[in-house]
Amino acid sequence: MGREIPSKFESTEREQIWYDYWMMHCYFRSVPDQRTPYTIVIPPPNVTGVLHMGHMLNNTLQDILIRKARMQGYNACWVPGTDHASIATEAKVVAKLKAEGIDKKDLSREEFLKHAWDWTHQYGGVILEQLKRLGCSCDWERTKFTLDEDMSAAVIKTFVDLHEQGLIYKGYRMVNWDPEAQTTLSDEEVIYEEKPGQLYHIKYPVVDSEDVVVIATTRPETLLGDTAVCIHPEDERYTHLQGKEVMVPIVNRKVPIITDTYVEREFGTGCLKVTPAHDPNDKLLGEKHQLEFIDIFNPDGTLNAQGLHYEGQDRFEVRKTIAKELEESGLLVKKENYNHKVGTSERTKAVIEPRISEQWFLKMETLAQPALKAVLASEEIELLPAKFKNTYRHWMENIRDWNISRQLWWGHRIPAYYYGPGVDDYVVAQTPEQALEKAQQLTGNHALKLTDLQQDKDVLDTWFSSWLWPISVFDGVVRPDNEEINYYYPTQDLVTGPDILFFWVARMIMSGYALRETPPFKKVYLTGLVRDKQGRKMSKQLGNSPDALGLIDTYGADAVRVGLMLSTAAGNDLLFDESLCQQGKNFTNKIWNAYRLIQGWEIDAQSPQPEATRLALTWYSHAFSQALETANDHFSKYRISDALMTAYRLVWDDFCSWLLEIVKPPYGQAIDAQTYASLIGLFENNLKLLHPFMPFVTEELWQAIAKRSPEEALLISHWPEVQAIDQALLDNFSLVQQLVGQLRNFRKENQIGFKDPLTLTVTNSADALPFAPVIKTLGFLADIQYQSVGKDAQGGRRKKAADAEEKIALLKQGLEQL
Repeated sequence: MGREIPSKFESTEREQIWYDYWMMHCYFRSVPDQRTPYTIVIPPPNVTGVLHMGHMLNNTLQDILIRKARMQGYNACWVPGTDHASIATEAKVVAKLKAEGIDKKDLSREEFLKHAWDWTHQYGGVILEQLKRLGCSCDWERTKFTLDEDMSAAVIKTFVDLHEQGLIYKGYRMVNWDPEAQTTLSDEEVIYEEKPGQLYHIKYPVVDSEDVVVIATTRPETLLGDTAVCIHPEDERYTHLQGKEVMVPIVNRKVPIITDTYVEREFGTGCLKVTPAHDPNDKLLGEKHQLEFIDIFNPDGTLNAQGLHYEGQDRFEVRKTIAKELEESGLLVKKENYNHKVGTSERTKAVIEPRISEQWFLKMETLAQPALKAVLASEEIELLPAKFKNTYRHWMENIRDWNISRQLWWGHRIPAYYYGPGVDDYVVAQTPEQALEKAQQLTGNHALKLTDLQQDKDVLDTWFSSWLWPISVFDGVVRPDNEEINYYYPTQDLVTGPDILFFWVARMIMSGYALRETPPFKKVYLTGLVRDKQGRKMSKQLGNSPDALGLIDTYGADAVRVGLMLSTAAGNDLLFDESLCQQGKNFTNKIWNAYRLIQGWEIDAQSPQPEATRLALTWYSHAFSQALETANDHFSKYRISDALMTAYRLVWDDFCSWLLEIVKPPYGQAIDAQTYASLIGLFENNLKLLHPFMPFVTEELWQAIAKRSPEEALLISHWPEVQAIDQALLDNFSLVQQLVGQLRNFRKENQIGFKDPLTLTVTNSADALPFAPVIKTLGFLADIQYQSVGKDAQGGRRKKAADAEEKIALLKQGLEQL
């Protein structure tokens, strides 16, 4: 007999006890050995982040996979870590300093970084501790941070190597500028949202003429940077204006009227204002027609000296006041409401400002080819669900060079060192000392000193470190032939969201082939987004995102994990409802009470095993194998929620509702020892099947059943093996379940007590019913009789059965035919 368990599973207390037990015995630790590895790298959350529902879903899935692999005998290695998140973290530090009355502009780079590191040490890693509450079985000794010394070395070495290969270059480009973070963003970091705005129709007087052209624009403030007006060469409305000039309002600048087929004659008035410094399409026109580029904005989104009397004012305030000035001067024809797509920063939500800037870029076309082939042709990497292959194809076939520089201080500083005043007077090296040596050789000036070199002020895009994650966590960049990278890489599975399929997944694939000529993982499991039950994306603004830790406190980690899995499938959005956690808790209670029921029975070592019990135990053994086979198939196809539902139905229906009902001894009597031992064995198999989904309650019950050594913990027990399945036996029992259901319905419909004994007569058959003892037990039958009857007798019986009153009378006598 095992340890007696209390009436309820106290999740908060017991979860911590078992997590400490697992940690104490280093069950999550992985080192290379003779076993086959199963490796997952965690999508690193922001270092200062806190657990939200998306993290809960993603990491529950990963933990289910890693726990199952561990039980299957693989050397399971789940590498945790966090991302330094340049933009998000720097914004938080700047806000903290501002609240303390400190302006970033008043600090040196070193002083600011000290504040950033203090902030990171104070708040960083909180989310990893929260993941432990969820039950995540990561190898915590392997925890990585993208600014760790070895991780930083990998980033810098990769930059230097790619630069030497000619793949990294500097160039002036139209970039996405975030005025709040005051840095550039890649195209993928810009979210285009439909927003209400206004379309302003503005008169531009034609020079030396009474004519005017009317321009329609949503951004009247940018007219201060206009250097041309463009019309379609075949637009007959404006043929007479070709070759003339117009006067830009307010700034009173003469600019040419140019012609280009780029102009859509049907849009607006057919006349296009050209602002080459602040629109990507206008930039192309400006380069083609050799126009002047006039930048009117400061980095913070206010207007500079080119803005004349609007200098220092915010761009959106200028939009209002410039419209008023145009109206007062009679140059504003009209303004009308107009919905249009506006680019916003994914991180700060600020409206993006297109801006010409010198930045660092990584050439992507060459890098993209093997990554495209790996997913779409050779299928070395499988995307699950496959529907995301089309999205992947679209991105990869339309890839643009990656803007990898950011105008921030928090992050990996670009290893470019300037030795002269020219924009090309620089060398790229892993250390200042190597840079000095290169500069001396390049210039022939051996008198150059370290103090003569100025390192580039920008840092690298955060994704430039995380794209190396599956390699760098095993030190595979700096030491490409070390034992760990050769053992653990490529990893097996990646679990992440489709929203970073290009940001992160595609780039990791590219780096895998670029650095190691192999894919970084074999399968990518793409989860859906967590939405509320109304289908809305969860967000702080809507107030519809529950407190993740609060859910664990209320329902327990196992219940929350089950609740998440019950409502999600790969690639489909999860409509989360807190009632799902209650359903998970109900299931936890069901398992707990099932063992309490078994544990409460007295055991009689002398009592023989009833035939109904023997048959039921045989049936459940086959039912378990069938469910296990089905669950394994679901796992192989990454239908994790379906695997859980298979186990859920097996335990709730087959084990609790049927098997326990059959084998439980009559009230006040003991259970035979043979049945008890078999039942415990089957229950232990149930716990093994459920453990990846519900690690805490299953370990608690496993340890309660018998005194176990640390080597016998459920977490490291062997995953059950599918045994031979007798399908005919299972089919027969299914018929038995139907028959028992009919018997119960008959009693209910005819108001016959469920324990009033009846006799079941089987006509026209002398063969015994399969599972007859089980039918007797569950149907509360006094006897089952078999009769062979001819056609006439059968007709008479049917006639009698049609008479409801006679039927009830017969039942009361204990004689009934079904």
